Amino acid sequence: MTSDVDKVFAGSIPRLYEQYLVPLIFAPYADDLAARVAARTPSRVLEVAAGTGVVARALATQLPKSTAIVATDLNPGMLEAAAQVGTARPVQWRRADAMQLPFADGEFDVVVCQFGVMFFPERRHAFAEARRVLRPGGAFVFNTWDRIEDNEFADVVTSSLASFFPADPPRFLARTPHGYHDRATIERDVRGAGFASPVLIDTVAARSTAPTAWHPAIAYCQGTPLRSEIEARDAARLAEATDFAADAVARRFGSGPVDGKIQAHVVVVER
Repeated sequence: MTSDVDKVFAGSIPRLYEQYLVPLIFAPYADDLAARVAARTPSRVLEVAAGTGVVARALATQLPKSTAIVATDLNPGMLEAAAQVGTARPVQWRRADAMQLPFADGEFDVVVCQFGVMFFPERRHAFAEARRVLRPGGAFVFNTWDRIEDNEFADVVTSSLASFFPADPPRFLARTPHGYHDRATIERDVRGAGFASPVLIDTVAARSTAPTAWHPAIAYCQGTPLRSEIEARDAARLAEATDFAADAVARRFGSGPVDGKIQAHVVVVER
């Protein structure tokens, strides 16, 4: 179960998320998901928890213009950022809660979700909603981060902040983005949502690169709800905490361009 603060993407977070976090960790997995969706030659695709639109942009590039793409998110600020960036062709942006999708039964050929399922308050219920709006034979395609130890920048930032706030370490990254990684649990939740076909889970490693160590630090410390955790401890120390995390990344990966491992599970199941 996630805390309410873990789901707040507001203020400057959407802009920093798009500017720093998307190229750092989301872009390679967006291309991967879009390719898996495109291989199914769908007519209608629904994206849930679309964030600032990195997957929608990849889908708009990889899918033919005849394929309808509906991209949804719960947070208005994220949708506004997505619409500002734009897509190669029209995408319908719509605010929607993955727990109660405003669509008819069997309306889509594919439901796709990139790194959003970790934030769902009741995953089986959200997965059941995805199943409901799929046509028979349609596919639910989503990914979720593997454990934080296999995602090096996130791990270093989390460890550094534990030193910076030793009395009350901020644990958002370990708790939520990297808190839903057990493959057996994922399969049980998908099955519990009513999916009866095989649950295919691929573990996909990639590389995360940035021009400087400061980029991962600001991406995580100011472009995610980790910012709210830091500010709850001492709002005046946000910049100092970010610099402290950047120094930790530089000590581990160097002061110039940095390169770290990222790893996620990609799940595909048919209705």
